[in-house]
Amino acid sequence: MVEFYIADSNDIKKGRTTDIYFMRTVEVLKKDGKDKVHVDMEITTNKLPYGFSWGILAGVNEVIALLKDHKLDLYIMREGTLFKPRDDYGVRMPIGIISGPYGEFAIYETPLLGLLCQASGVATYSAHIRFNASDKVLLSFGARRMHPAITPLIDYAAYIAGFDGISAVISAEKLGVKPTGTMPHALIIIYGDQKKAWKAFDKYVNEDVPRIALIDTFSDEKTEALLAAEALGSRLYGVRLDTPGSRRGDIGEVIREVRWELDIRGYKNVKIFLSGGVDLDEVKRLRDAPVDGFGIGTSVSNARTIDFALDIVAKEGKPIAKRGKYSGIKNVYRCPRCYSFKVVTWDKATDKKIKCDKCGSDMERLLIKVIEDGKIIIKPPKPSETREYVLKQLEDIRRLGWSD
Repeated sequence: MVEFYIADSNDIKKGRTTDIYFMRTVEVLKKDGKDKVHVDMEITTNKLPYGFSWGILAGVNEVIALLKDHKLDLYIMREGTLFKPRDDYGVRMPIGIISGPYGEFAIYETPLLGLLCQASGVATYSAHIRFNASDKVLLSFGARRMHPAITPLIDYAAYIAGFDGISAVISAEKLGVKPTGTMPHALIIIYGDQKKAWKAFDKYVNEDVPRIALIDTFSDEKTEALLAAEALGSRLYGVRLDTPGSRRGDIGEVIREVRWELDIRGYKNVKIFLSGGVDLDEVKRLRDAPVDGFGIGTSVSNARTIDFALDIVAKEGKPIAKRGKYSGIKNVYRCPRCYSFKVVTWDKATDKKIKCDKCGSDMERLLIKVIEDGKIIIKPPKPSETREYVLKQLEDIRRLGWSD
């Protein structure tokens, strides 16, 4: 029988997606009576992809779902937190700590890292696009570039990172937003005439859907933009250029031509959207061009993962770690004013008050206990709340003069 090659929720929660050596390790430890050894394990990364200096943490809510009901404590940064691989003093920064009997959660290392690595990679790349796109509209068009089973994950990560719209139906349902899209070339090709296709769309599609005409199917973009404006008049919300690479040339100049021709004919209200191969570099190049928004697919869906690792840093309360890691239990503090980071040794029973070395402000503790003895003690935020949190942080670092 033909099936989809996916693991379902039960497979993941039972640890069936783990690497076999974790199962063998637990078997050995149990037989020797060592599976109850208490450890503290921290999640860190040594660097971020694309040479980025900062990232956005995502996948936390799924990690909570994975680890709940197991005899352990989880301390972790809030979903959507802006972080760096190392603090201001070069110390590797933990984004989370798992504390409990090793045998209780050993087999979950593989899925736990997978949940964080991919979601954070997509969220980080998307946030850098948002950071560089000014106030331009960003639409996630990447569902077709990844396995459909993870469509909601890709769109969720893009959405919380500041994207304005999601094209996939199931993603929009899970996020509680309306799906956003325009029209495919197939619609226009089947009608065989751009005007007929645009008018049919306008006639039959719900009124609350913006009329955005695709303008690169048969003719020059400038020509089709004017045809669309003539066909739909004041009902035309915008036009979309999805020009293939073989015809693209200087797309910024094409956009300027389209804008000019629309404006001099009185269609200044018609917005211009660009899709097709758009990535962070192109967003930067077109930041000052008269384009109102981008539909972005492959570069977001295929964003590089963040290489998180999970390592023991304490055994039975005593610092210990493998080579290349910093031993001991730690917490991370961030200054809300200047965004300085500081890693400190940590007694989990106390809440240290830390002053920022740079500006003197009270720093905020980032690792918060969300699971205690298997019970969720802090309710995960809604996607819309996480999105607001991310956008606030992006505004903060923009004010501080940060770059990528």
